[in-house]
Amino acid sequence: MHEVSLCQSAVDIIEQQARQHNVNKVTGVWLEIGALSCVEESALRFCFDIACRDTVAHGSQLHIVYRPAQAWCWDCSESVEIHTHETPCPKCHGFNLKVENGDSLRIKELEIE
Repeated sequence: MHEVSLCQSAVDIIEQQARQHNVNKVTGVWLEIGALSCVEESALRFCFDIACRDTVAHGSQLHIVYRPAQAWCWDCSESVEIHTHETPCPKCHGFNLKVENGDSLRIKELEIE
């Protein structure tokens, strides 16, 4: 379950940013999750609540934004959006795709008091 380490890393970054900007309370966190990141949302939410205990983000609301992945289709020479590794090219239906991004998790926004 890599969600534990992802959440701990996210909370470390949140705490670092809070110290840097003299913030005492984070009330909302927006995480952007790539479609190919293999993150289980329910596990992420559970781990996030635990990782936030006794931090500036304790009790904060987690907002999750999903981002489709981008891939290059070698068959039709187009950049396309995909949602899974098994997705064919939406333009030519070929499977000769090179994934360019979509496996990341990043903090998009923080809401503070």
